[in-house]
Amino acid sequence: MIKGKCWVFGDNINTDLIIPARYLNTTDVAELASHCMEDEDLDFAKKIAPGDVIVGGENFGCGSSREHAPIAIKGAGISCVIAKSFARIFFRNAINIGLPILECPEAAAEAQPGDEVEVDIEAGSVGNLTRGRTHQTAPFPKEMREIIAAGGLMSFVKKNV
Repeated sequence: MIKGKCWVFGDNINTDLIIPARYLNTTDVAELASHCMEDEDLDFAKKIAPGDVIVGGENFGCGSSREHAPIAIKGAGISCVIAKSFARIFFRNAINIGLPILECPEAAAEAQPGDEVEVDIEAGSVGNLTRGRTHQTAPFPKEMREIIAAGGLMSFVKKNV
């Protein structure tokens, strides 16, 4: 179960907005995390708390295929991303690094900044505790939950090979 405060962004949040290209000269997770979403909200990384949730609109994570974007989000302490839809490469990169993401258009449309949500990726539910509503979506398959629980694909493979 994932529980956190919502940080809401709009449609077409691309990977350059998630982690600006000027920071791609590092692979240091803490450095990437400190610049997460700064072109959308300069102080985002300073304001969030571990476990908070990003909520996006349509096509979240579009743009380049850089893995730095989900790494920056996860490194910043974000526990989950909920969106109306994700760019396919971002979706795959997020799972590969163990960042839970959930497509739930109704929950994304309803969420307001500061709302508290509770996400169950096994059941495919997003509860907006602030608004007293729960939305259902497709649950993650067991294998994807195992990859996320292991901390990403590489950790999962090392554990199971």
